[in-house]
Amino acid sequence: MKKLISLFIMITILFACKKDDPKIEQNSVVLQNKTIQYWGYQIQNINEETNMEELKNSKYDMLVIEPTRTDWSSDDKNFDTKSFVSQLKQSKAHDGINQKLVIAYIDIGEAEDWRWYWTWSTEWIEGQDKPNDWPDYIVKHDPDGWGGNYPVAFWKNAWKDIVIYGENQNSSPYGDYNSIIDEVIRDGFDGIYLDWVEAAEDSDIIALAENEGLNAVNEMITFIGEMKTYAKSRNPNFIIIQQNAASIIDGHPELANVIDAIAQEAIWFDGDASDNWNDENGYDNENTKDLSDYYLNYLTKYKNANIPIFNCEYANKNSEDAYDKSNLKGFIPYCTNRSLSKLTENKPFGY
Repeated sequence: MKKLISLFIMITILFACKKDDPKIEQNSVVLQNKTIQYWGYQIQNINEETNMEELKNSKYDMLVIEPTRTDWSSDDKNFDTKSFVSQLKQSKAHDGINQKLVIAYIDIGEAEDWRWYWTWSTEWIEGQDKPNDWPDYIVKHDPDGWGGNYPVAFWKNAWKDIVIYGENQNSSPYGDYNSIIDEVIRDGFDGIYLDWVEAAEDSDIIALAENEGLNAVNEMITFIGEMKTYAKSRNPNFIIIQQNAASIIDGHPELANVIDAIAQEAIWFDGDASDNWNDENGYDNENTKDLSDYYLNYLTKYKNANIPIFNCEYANKNSEDAYDKSNLKGFIPYCTNRSLSKLTENKPFGY
């Protein structure tokens, strides 16, 4: 009898632990009237056949991908992004009923020297003067080590023309390109995922803005607001997701009026900038508690403003821990490697 009682107590404890396991409670949010419980993120090697099939066959409710054909540094410029986006949007989400949302990754705070709009020389050796033919809104080299990326004074009209308005662009000889947002809409994307919003937090760019009598955070929120107005006039259901720079909401509740969600990278686990998926330094670098708490403090403000929160953790061996921490905070997590060159092998719980 004592053995039976002990067994009963053990089963009860195990059941209670299982019931309270944070992995059981998978969070979800609603965007464009669709429930998003799982999301994926890939911005390299989109056009490789294996990756294309994996993206189509995935069960993610939302995919953030690189537009690909806007890369003019290779034959990627011939990739049929519009057709592929259409195929992704017709593929099923995790419930087997609804279709995926497909969001375009765009860099709004840096110029990229492989894009269709780049008409200048392509080499600036760090430590030397910027080439004379480069526009004045290009400020410096990417501080994280990503080659060919250059932070910009994003409030300049010439840069806004590239991102939003499509004025004064010359896309010869490869086609009639207008603006980044125009091309995203033309290819059928459901929205945009804004990288390098943290230009508004960069000390050099902040100083440059102040020299012009401007506040970098105010200018960034205005910039995103202009994107929203322009894009939604063409597609009322267009989605705008801010990546990183969570601090800009501090003292700026109006930010909630111009974005539909925020995605924060590396709250708990980061990796070195790398194009190599197998780079062992590209994941599982655990952040200090102070840094994690810094992000979480600002993300609480988004949560209080009812803004959906996604997060991307660069975790491999630590992916289970990262998913648990994220779910406990009410976030929609995705764990992957820093190169973002294929979908993760570490799927979220219940996927």
